[in-house]
Amino acid sequence: MQFELEDIVKLKKKHPCGSFEWSVLRVGADFRLRCIGCGHEVMVPRTLVEKNLKGIRKPTK
Repeated sequence: MQFELEDIVKLKKKHPCGSFEWSVLRVGADFRLRCIGCGHEVMVPRTLVEKNLKGIRKPTK
């Protein structure tokens, strides 16, 4: 799968704040994601992101 910085990824499980969408800040073996709802940042292994992915979209500018 092709991921680029600032892509918006939608995951299967929602964050405790209620948002399903995350912004990609770092791509590699690990991803740094920022929650669109509350701004919380997490590092997640690539395999976990690919397993739980529902969709990818480009950010609106």
